[in-house]
Amino acid sequence: MGSRIFWLNPVGTSAFDAPIGEALRAEARPDTRIDVGSLTGVGPQHLEYQAYEMVVAGKTMGAIRWAEENGYDAAVIGCFYDPALRGAREITTRMAVTAPAEASLHIASTLGERVSILVGRSKWVPEMHENVVKYGFADRLASFRVLQMSVHEFQKDPARTEDRIMEEARLAVERDGADVVVLGCTIEFGFYAKVQAEIGVPVIDALVAPVRYAEFLADLQSRHGWGTSKRVGYERPDQAELDAWVPIVEPTVDRDPRT
Repeated sequence: MGSRIFWLNPVGTSAFDAPIGEALRAEARPDTRIDVGSLTGVGPQHLEYQAYEMVVAGKTMGAIRWAEENGYDAAVIGCFYDPALRGAREITTRMAVTAPAEASLHIASTLGERVSILVGRSKWVPEMHENVVKYGFADRLASFRVLQMSVHEFQKDPARTEDRIMEEARLAVERDGADVVVLGCTIEFGFYAKVQAEIGVPVIDALVAPVRYAEFLADLQSRHGWGTSKRVGYERPDQAELDAWVPIVEPTVDRDPRT
C-alpha cells in the first residue's frame, strides 16, 4: 500500500481544491492517495502578502495537527512561500511535512547547476529569495523572472499563462544561464511538460515536486525510520501547551475518489 498524502491549500477558499487534486493524482505514483484541503473561517483567498500568511498561520497549524491525527503519512503546505513549514515540523511526531519551494529547490539542485524561478509578481521575490538563501541554494540561483500575473490569473487564461511562462523560461536559459527552471507558484500548474519540451531543460512544477518529495519522505520514514529530528530546532512543544494554544482544525477536504 502506498502513502497517504494531505495537500493543504493554506487559504480561505476551496476553489482550487478539486483541480489541484485532479492534477496531483495524475502525477503521483499509482498507489499514492492524495486528499486536498483548504482552510475554513479565514479571509485570505491568496497569500501574495506576508500579512495574509500571518492571518492563516494558526489554522494552518491546526490543519496539520488534524492531518497527523487522521493518519496521513505526509503533508504539503501548498504555497511557494512555504508558510509555517518549520512550525508544522515542530508539532508533528510521525508525519513528514514539506512545501513547494523546499521540494522544488532540492530537486532542481540535483538536476542542474543554475536555477531560475518564475514568479507572478515582483512583490513575491524578496520573501522567496529569503527562502532560497535559508535552504542553502543562493549560489545556485541564476535569476528570478517575473510573469506580471497574480495568483488568480494563472488559470483564467491558460494560453496567455503558457505564453508568458514560455517567454520567461526561454530568457532564463538564454540570458541568465539557467539549466533548470522552477515555476514559483502552485497555481502555475499544467504547463511544465510542454515548456520543458520546447526549451530543452527541466521545468519543475511547484505542484508535482512537493508531492513527489512527500512520497520520498514518507518512504524514508516507513522503511528506514528517518523522520524529522526532534533533538534541536524541531523540538516538539509541551503537549498540554500545544493542546491549549494550537487547537486541531478540520479543513474542507476534496478526497481522493480511489479511497
